[in-house]
Amino acid sequence: MIKFFRHIRKSLLTQGKTGKYFKYAFGEIILVVIGILIALQINNWNENRKERAQEQELLLQLQSEFQSNLEQLDKKTDMRNQMNSAALKLLHAIDHPETRNVDSITKHIGQTAVNPTFDPIINDINSSGRIQLLQNVDLKERLARWTSEVIQVTEEEQAWIFIRNNEYMPILSQKGFMRNVLNRYWKDNVLASFHLDEGTKTEIDLGNSKKENVISAILDDPLFESSVAQCTTYTKLTNSQAESLRQRIVEILELIEQDIHP
Repeated sequence: MIKFFRHIRKSLLTQGKTGKYFKYAFGEIILVVIGILIALQINNWNENRKERAQEQELLLQLQSEFQSNLEQLDKKTDMRNQMNSAALKLLHAIDHPETRNVDSITKHIGQTAVNPTFDPIINDINSSGRIQLLQNVDLKERLARWTSEVIQVTEEEQAWIFIRNNEYMPILSQKGFMRNVLNRYWKDNVLASFHLDEGTKTEIDLGNSKKENVISAILDDPLFESSVAQCTTYTKLTNSQAESLRQRIVEILELIEQDIHP
């Protein structure tokens, strides 16, 4: 094709048709420019199509991750609600010795001795630059704030974990009550959650402590009372933060669903 155009220009020059030659050359330049623009447009269209396909893949991935985060957050919130309820019942038993029952106290202490932690999926789309694939500005802004908002929940969790590990659990061991708590865990199959394979069941009967007045010894300890009060305080504070975080997750999922194309 280039040789064909070159032949025409050469023929025009040979014939002395300089005016027509320049007109033809100018027209040829225009055609070349138009061809380049069309090629660039096609290339841009292909790149945009690829990016939109990648965006859809990313949106589906984010949808799955945040749905998992939501389910996990709800489970941890339910656990903390149980902790809070048990802690309040322990405080009632501390204030009213006549209501104390060994089985109930053991159950309530077992429920407060746990440390539910929210361990969400943190996507690396910010550091990897993949966030630029998203066209929804509102969604990008919320995803950029996600990590910092998770910290607000986990900070409260860590405060209780510190108290649990350094005050609460040592009291249970010192007062000889840990045996009762662990025995209750085995009976209720609470420890099944620690198995690698779901559904695995291990049984053991530790029996309860034979020491006398073990309930009074622990409930009448001021440090135990203080730890229980902190348990109910931190579980309430954490769940308050978790409720706000839950709303963020719901809003993110709604924005994702709006942009997913069937």
